[in-house]
Amino acid sequence: MHINKELFQDFLKEREVTWLGIDFSKATFTKKGFDMPNDALQIYLNEWNALVISDQKKYDIRVAFRKPVVLFDLSFVKKQNKLYKGNIPIRDIVRMENLLDENIIAHYIRQTSLPILSKFSLLFMVESFDNTIKKGSVWVVVISNKSKELVLCEKFSESPSGFNIKSYWARIFYNIFFNISRSAFVRWEHLTN
Repeated sequence: MHINKELFQDFLKEREVTWLGIDFSKATFTKKGFDMPNDALQIYLNEWNALVISDQKKYDIRVAFRKPVVLFDLSFVKKQNKLYKGNIPIRDIVRMENLLDENIIAHYIRQTSLPILSKFSLLFMVESFDNTIKKGSVWVVVISNKSKELVLCEKFSESPSGFNIKSYWARIFYNIFFNISRSAFVRWEHLTN
């Protein structure tokens, strides 16, 4: 986990944040559960991103991150996820862990062009969807748009649940928002005091 205490204090004072979406450009999937054409998987990437906007009561960014104003701009993740098309790594391995870290994510963010609608942006970077152990690993990333510095970067591993591929894996994002609003955000605040 990485937290820039000074920038996080600034983040706490801000009333708004820009939701950039769910970035799958560095994600890996297990063959079990995702043995499908890349075009089909690409549809799910778009649908998972659309869910956060279409069902804001369930995936509540405002409550989780204590921001009364949330701006939405999925142009960045749409571009990144589209570049990923045809190159989605699907592996037939037992366990996928520690494929990303703070340094990889920081380097990735510095190399990209982010939309700047507010002082800070929020991004979920998927590390892996592992159907073998029934876990999804997602990095929660808060970015200072001016400097492209990481304000916060922490990995969450959650279990999916549901009836079809879309809702089954979307549960991971719901669990992350719930975890942040229930305990993680308060923990982050205490780390910067």
